[in-house]
Amino acid sequence: MQGSDSQAGLDFVRAIVAEDLETDKWGGRVVTRFPPEPNGYLHIGHAKSICLNFGIAAEFGGTCHLRFDDTNPEKEEQEYVNSIIEDVRWLGWDWGEHLYYGSDYFEQMYEYAVQLAKAGKAYVCDLTAEQIREYRGTLTKRGTDSPYRNRSIEENLDLFERMRKGEFPDGSRTLRAKIDMGHPNLNMRDPVMYRIVHAEHHRTGDKWCIYPMYDWAHGLEDSVEKITHSICTLEFENHRPLYDWFLDELGAYHPQQIEFARLNLTYTVMSKRKLLRLVREGCVGGWDDPRMPTISGMRRRGYSPAAIRQFCTRIGVNKFNSTVDMALLEHCLREDLNKTSPRVMAVLRPLKVVITNYPEGQSEELDAVNNPEDAEAGTRKVPFSRELYIEREDFMEEPPKKFFRLAPGREVRLRYAYFVTCTNVVKDEAGNITELHCTYDPATRGGDAPDGRKVKATLHWVSAAHALEAEVRLYDNLFTEENPDEAGEGEDFVSNLNPNSLETVSARVEPSLAAAKPLGRYQFERLGYFCADAESSKEKLIFNRTVTLRDEWVKIQKGQTHKP
Repeated sequence: MQGSDSQAGLDFVRAIVAEDLETDKWGGRVVTRFPPEPNGYLHIGHAKSICLNFGIAAEFGGTCHLRFDDTNPEKEEQEYVNSIIEDVRWLGWDWGEHLYYGSDYFEQMYEYAVQLAKAGKAYVCDLTAEQIREYRGTLTKRGTDSPYRNRSIEENLDLFERMRKGEFPDGSRTLRAKIDMGHPNLNMRDPVMYRIVHAEHHRTGDKWCIYPMYDWAHGLEDSVEKITHSICTLEFENHRPLYDWFLDELGAYHPQQIEFARLNLTYTVMSKRKLLRLVREGCVGGWDDPRMPTISGMRRRGYSPAAIRQFCTRIGVNKFNSTVDMALLEHCLREDLNKTSPRVMAVLRPLKVVITNYPEGQSEELDAVNNPEDAEAGTRKVPFSRELYIEREDFMEEPPKKFFRLAPGREVRLRYAYFVTCTNVVKDEAGNITELHCTYDPATRGGDAPDGRKVKATLHWVSAAHALEAEVRLYDNLFTEENPDEAGEGEDFVSNLNPNSLETVSARVEPSLAAAKPLGRYQFERLGYFCADAESSKEKLIFNRTVTLRDEWVKIQKGQTHKP
């Protein structure tokens, strides 16, 4: 990994790490961290950061810490901590003994704050949050000094200690860094370090009633853990001078902060605040709804960890914000599922077929290939009988010119079975087709016709007598617009929710799926990739459509489809 030749093929973050190893900047150490706030479930954007931080540690022989930045007791819950641990493990990463919490360092952060106050670099301010914003100024107007900025060191230390003891109500006082109210970077205009919040913390209970702000806590957590490369998303680039200032003023160990572009994905939102709103307003069934971009939602929908990791590799790491097409994520998913998913037959919208020249009461077992992409996957038995189900859309009574599937008088192949010819169409009193009558050619079992005749279509099917009922949920994009945030005047992103993002059908599936375990992944032949839902059981089979077979990314790459 070391040397200029190897660096030429690395992204800019890995190139920095490689150079630091070469120059022995950190004594040969590489220590990264993934620092989520436990105020929601992780989404696909977090997966990019997880794969980057854990990936760099793995590639360069280092370690990656999992650290919960739990400094806001009003929004954080143990539920979120548990879900984050599960998600990171599911993605295939392990932090070993390096599991940490920002709350572990509350006492040390407090002592550091006292150190700054003693040095005249921090003061207690009585301005309200709204007043602090007003005093801050703008990009073109310098800020105004707080009237409390010049309190004595002794008064600041006394007030800060009393803040900790709980003598003052919420919002009545803050501890602020004394930097420069005329600084061109607004983050440097006496930022708040501590605020008063009388709320119970999910780990420390009611021990504390003052809590550190993110910019104060973040650098100290990195420093205490001796992180070498603190990798953040681009929105923190303007915060880096403050990160540096705090650590320099304290004379503390100083990691290097590096910023990269966050992931934006079409047809979804990447804000935990917005995702939480979707959950709370009942727009989705929960954080793990398969339409959500959360890792738990993708897991339930049938995404594989390998597909997500490959996607993160494909999109790379850069310094400019952009939006990735959902089609690329689905392409990576298909590539993995095609290699790993057993093939089965299922009929989503059943239409009965009666093979009139097949003996009544008879059935047989046919050999079906489990996965043509895996030579070791072998075969399975599928039952065939006189009455079958085929897909309703595979039959047309008056087919157009390019429709090659079943029609009156037309012969097609049944997958792994026989050639059949439609001889009669049965309808109810309203004129709806209720079943088809066909004949079969016994000489065509599992192969071509001995006389060499050809058919233009092969249909999937299930035996009516042996098929199992299953609830199948057909998921589509949660939003109708590529950028859901671009709503009309007076509207917001929820106005772009897709009313057809979920369709539920009563399907028939082959009997082998009785053994489907929750989250087991399959390819329903000709239909797409499906996953047994987390709540699926032998008593009630439930399958979620993960992704269709049609790969839009291939079309985009070939220029057949234009995407702006």
